[in-house]
Amino acid sequence: MQTYLHGRDFIGDLDFSKEEVETVLDVAFDLKRKRALNEPHPYLRDKALAMLFFFSSTRTRGSFEAGMAQLGGHAAFIESQTTQIAHGDTPKEIGEIFGRYFDGIAIRHCDWNVGNGYLNAVAKASRVPVLNMQCDVYHPFQCLADLMTIIEKKGRDLRRKRIVVSWAYAASYLKPISVPQSLILQMPRFGLDVVLAHPPEFELMPEIVSLAQEQARKFKTGFEIIRDPNGMEAAFTDADIIYAKSWGPLLTTNDKAEGKKIQDLYKAWITDERKLALARPDAIYMHPLPADRNIEVTDGIIDGPQSVVYDEAENRLHVQKAVMALTM
Repeated sequence: MQTYLHGRDFIGDLDFSKEEVETVLDVAFDLKRKRALNEPHPYLRDKALAMLFFFSSTRTRGSFEAGMAQLGGHAAFIESQTTQIAHGDTPKEIGEIFGRYFDGIAIRHCDWNVGNGYLNAVAKASRVPVLNMQCDVYHPFQCLADLMTIIEKKGRDLRRKRIVVSWAYAASYLKPISVPQSLILQMPRFGLDVVLAHPPEFELMPEIVSLAQEQARKFKTGFEIIRDPNGMEAAFTDADIIYAKSWGPLLTTNDKAEGKKIQDLYKAWITDERKLALARPDAIYMHPLPADRNIEVTDGIIDGPQSVVYDEAENRLHVQKAVMALTM
């Protein structure tokens, strides 16, 4: 077990080794138990976290803010439009100055080809840990919460379990690709066989896919990609975990109108009762929320007995507290 994480940034999923992620999970399970028993755990008393948002949030803001309070510290919500960033504050200045005011800097910046570079530029200038609340490439805390939830539902020995990371149709905006990219990077390290399914126009970043395949080879797990316009059913067959969500065709086009036209070609990519029946009887359905109900997934599935979306959302709190306590 690797336990000394003080001062470490957490921007990409592979920033922490498998052993370090196991430490995070052990701490997260302990903090979840402490919260259930109303045991105080003020590991970050008098510490302050800057939460800088360039992108709206429900679960991320709520879980980080509540988590810091439960750890005895304070989280400052900072919306980018209420700062001087638009008037010239550079990433270096944010890193230098917030790094002197705060004990950690958490940033959510999902703009395509911008967000991840911004986080890394802030981290380069900061004397305190920089935590990724989601960027255009990674969503590491969501992935840790997903992994914690899968362990709770399927046990610690996940070998020969099959997780489907599937694209799904959504009528709303063209969503970031960071969630599926984090999933395919992290899950092979814990023994899961990954099936990535999407229409041809919805590719993930080639370098991320290559890294994921490398992780699968290293940890001797399966990794399959289905790029079929009608591939959702094949992907779901005999799956243990269904993780189906929408993302934009960002590697095909950056034009929102053109992207919407492409997206609308695949309205049949919805998680419904017929498709879920193809998975194993005890399969679980996962989604990071918010979902486009009855477009991306039916009410019957997301509110049904196989859905674990609320446990998944709760676990954001516990894994984030674990990382903050270990790094700050």
